[in-house]
Amino acid sequence: MSERTSTLVYLIMAGASLAIALWKGMALFRDPTPTLSLITTNFLCSTAIYVMAAPSVYVAIGEATGNPSFATLPVYIGILVCFAHLHVLTLLWSPMQQTSPDALRRRVTQWAACYTMAALLMIATFCAADLSEPADPLKFNTDNAGDPVILLFLAVFLSTLTCSTLSTFRQCRRIRLDDPRLQHAVRSFGIAMLFVFGYVVCGVPAIAFAALGSHALDEVGVWGSSFGVLGTLIASYGLCGAAVSAWLKERRDIRALQPLWDIVVAGVDPELAFSATSARSHRLAANVTFNLHRRVIEILDGMRALRPWVRSEPVEAVYTLHERSLQGDNGPGRPVPERELRAMATAAALRDAAERLQAAQREDALRGGSRRPQPPDTPARQLLGEDTPAADERDRLLHVARVLTHPLVTAALREVRGGGIATARRARKAS
Repeated sequence: MSERTSTLVYLIMAGASLAIALWKGMALFRDPTPTLSLITTNFLCSTAIYVMAAPSVYVAIGEATGNPSFATLPVYIGILVCFAHLHVLTLLWSPMQQTSPDALRRRVTQWAACYTMAALLMIATFCAADLSEPADPLKFNTDNAGDPVILLFLAVFLSTLTCSTLSTFRQCRRIRLDDPRLQHAVRSFGIAMLFVFGYVVCGVPAIAFAALGSHALDEVGVWGSSFGVLGTLIASYGLCGAAVSAWLKERRDIRALQPLWDIVVAGVDPELAFSATSARSHRLAANVTFNLHRRVIEILDGMRALRPWVRSEPVEAVYTLHERSLQGDNGPGRPVPERELRAMATAAALRDAAERLQAAQREDALRGGSRRPQPPDTPARQLLGEDTPAADERDRLLHVARVLTHPLVTAALREVRGGGIATARRARKAS
């Protein structure tokens, strides 16, 4: 990898790390937790490392300090700080039933002491070395391997990095989480540690040969940095993959709820919306979680506003037509699961209630009245699923939104408009 290519790659990685750090920082501001704090500071540290490690910046730092290799020290210590963060993260991810708080605290303290000791040894050995010669940012390890003090510096660095990556990989292998997305993220995180360990696998032979006077493997050591970049990319996915998946799912859910929102909010009373931008909130990239929660609340408010206009006929029509399909002349149809059937009955009742309200609004407007007509003088009907726990409302509304235009719902409304359900009800009473 040439210096120009390395500079470009490292600066791109720095930009990506900074973007993730800002994203996680906003999440930390909303929900301050130890894990989010570690993730945010890890990406901030990673940003600084990639900027300083970019060959052009590396050379500029050397010229500014009078020590051509000076940037190596903060970069290598920064790498250990990053992996210390990641190591502690995996310890915090472990289920509490496997590790008591006191044991966890002791382990974190012990590892923190090890990383601190390694950093102090690296500072002492680096400062004791004579590094006045011009430096190649990509070949510092092999160019200076002949100096016993730098060799000790590299031995401390690579030994600590080895212990960190392999211990983190082992910890990731032991973690078992209930959420499959988080478990997948942890597994990816463990794989990233193996890629980073590839940097050690490439660097150690190159340094050993260079210390013995042979530079035949210098390029192998240079290519070891590619493993570090790949490992960082995979680790970033491990730290952000589950959050990105959840963000994308929330965006999809907002779009999926839009037809239901149009019926029970925009079609009933626009003042039920939180703001004038509610109808366009699914287009926003920021505050997706807030927009989704707002959308659910607005829909529930709209459903409550429609309750006086709800009648039982659409619900009966859905169940009646479903029973007919199971007893049809062409053989029994496929039964609809009860959960889906309840969603269809709710969708039919809401569509019917919205149509009745809008018809009353039009009639009232023709008479010169307000757009808030009096509801029918009949007892309010309770919608199916109104006793759903708050944590399950989003899922229930998504089911209702997906079946708004289902053929069974459309047929049930057609049956209600044609008076078929009322006729059947009178026939049952007469018999």
